Amino acid sequence: MLVNAIKEYQLRVDDQLKQRFSTLEDTAPQLKAAMTHGALLGGKRIRPFLVYSVGQMFGVALEKLDACAAAIECIHAYSLIHDDLPAMDDDDLRRGQPTVHIAFDEATAILAGDALQTLAFEIVTEAVPGITSEQHIAMVRALAKASGYRGMCGGQAIDLASTDKHIDLKALTQLHNMKTGALISCAVELALIAANAPKDQYQTMMEFAHAVGLAFQVQDDILDIIATTEELGKPQGSDAESNKSTFPQLLGLQGAKDTATQLIQEALSALAKLPYNSQLIADFARYIIERRI
Repeated sequence: MLVNAIKEYQLRVDDQLKQRFSTLEDTAPQLKAAMTHGALLGGKRIRPFLVYSVGQMFGVALEKLDACAAAIECIHAYSLIHDDLPAMDDDDLRRGQPTVHIAFDEATAILAGDALQTLAFEIVTEAVPGITSEQHIAMVRALAKASGYRGMCGGQAIDLASTDKHIDLKALTQLHNMKTGALISCAVELALIAANAPKDQYQTMMEFAHAVGLAFQVQDDILDIIATTEELGKPQGSDAESNKSTFPQLLGLQGAKDTATQLIQEALSALAKLPYNSQLIADFARYIIERRI
């Protein structure tokens, strides 16, 4: 069931992205091609999956979730394009294919990231039957906060400042709650806004999202050690090569695995409080720390 759902939502969000790219004028064809390359390289589509699956759990029709799913994937794609740049992580491979600055050039990659970021806000404010203006404003605010200074960009800045330095577990956790966790939590939040979820259930789901977001990053750190370049779609051991602090570095490999397991247990405990069929999302939470990619 989980495998089928992941595939279904991957195809759905990719179709949504393709539709929107097809409506862009051909005034800057290289930029458009670079945006398409960066956004449609493949990938797990974790964030769109959470938008769709959480929304569905709360009874929201998929059509009311499409814009949120496409928007958050645009933000994620933009972040990866910029993260791969020579001034940041300087990676040549992403998901087994050339990164955007390698496939095109550095200036085009910067612009492609910028354009995908702004496209995300264009998409999330599209008129959708059943979504009110107040909900649209809440979605914009959530997406902006998660992707900006208080979220992903702030986390990336801390990451860059921490390279070649020793940071403690508290600082590393804050870094990844912002850099990775904020956008994963935002995917859940967008679905909750679309659902007009009750305040108590909203809070419970955000507890789930926070735990899953951090577990996802802990597992990524683990995979950087135990997975192959072919499995990762990028160079294995890149974190160590870049001299970055990681959870296995601070806790040991087994300690990191134990932390990821504990976080998923916290996420599952939060789900168990809700009066819905949460089996699919629970299975997905377990998948987060069982995956090899």
